[in-house]
Amino acid sequence: MIPGNDTQDSEFLLQGLSMKPELQPLIFGLFLLMYLITGLGNLLIILAVNSHLHTPMYFFLSNLSFVDICFTTTTILKMLINIQSQRKAISYEGCISQMYFYMLFAVLDDFLLTMMAYDRYVAICHPLHYIVIMNPRLCGLSVLLSWIISTLLSLLETLLVLRLSFCTDLEIPHFFCEIKRIAQLACDDTLLNDTIMYFTAVLFGGGPLAGILYSYSKIMFSIHGISSPQGKYKAVSICASHLSVVSLYYCSGLGVYLSSATAPHNSHSSATASVMYTVVTPMLNPFIYSLRNKDIKRALKRVIHMVVINREIVLGLKQHS
Repeated sequence: MIPGNDTQDSEFLLQGLSMKPELQPLIFGLFLLMYLITGLGNLLIILAVNSHLHTPMYFFLSNLSFVDICFTTTTILKMLINIQSQRKAISYEGCISQMYFYMLFAVLDDFLLTMMAYDRYVAICHPLHYIVIMNPRLCGLSVLLSWIISTLLSLLETLLVLRLSFCTDLEIPHFFCEIKRIAQLACDDTLLNDTIMYFTAVLFGGGPLAGILYSYSKIMFSIHGISSPQGKYKAVSICASHLSVVSLYYCSGLGVYLSSATAPHNSHSSATASVMYTVVTPMLNPFIYSLRNKDIKRALKRVIHMVVINREIVLGLKQHS
């Protein structure tokens, strides 16, 4: 057993998605491509929103895009570095830090998706009071409170892990330091950790989901009362993108839970399922929000046009100098 004080000098081993050496170049290339697409796509959304779109819905969307970039960087970057360097090791401090930020951004994703559902509820069910209810002060305080709660929750879970001592087997059957996998390597009793983990998962995972379902139940009831087909189509189109992202995020998370429950000894299946909500969902979010959103398309065209003009100006100045 590695005592608690000496654990900080040890290293964990991330087994990754596959143990086969011949698959490592393919995994590296695929995940590097998805990481670059995620970063570029969400960065364009942030630039488009901050430069041309200033409504509450797009304010929450820009925050979601920022969190998705951080979320993907937290989980994927170390795996790419390990594959490139042909090493599996991650330091104790690095593993704890990765676990902390993973939980932080995962909870923030939940809160932001819930706030976006509430925004859609107010826009459809109380359109005349939308500007008054969804004022900048409320939106800013909501995001700030989400950051505070997420930070405190992640800190609590991290402190509970820090008190544990670990056995000599420090291989994590995952591509990042997921808290459940780390706790399974401990030699101490993890009853308190498991209890807090499941309680917070129900409270901060199920709570936001319940809020989203309640909002959409009210939205569906309001849409049903709209008489004109055009009005119904407009109301549905307002919610379609967000509902697609919510479905993708929670269905992939449920898939991870079911894969762990049905095959608890096959940890690699859980790691593979985790790719959906840690990589695929953040990568698809910009496409989902931009494909059917005319405001986003126009803003992206303006951003790209400005980038092209600025590039031409810089090249012209270089030529004259």
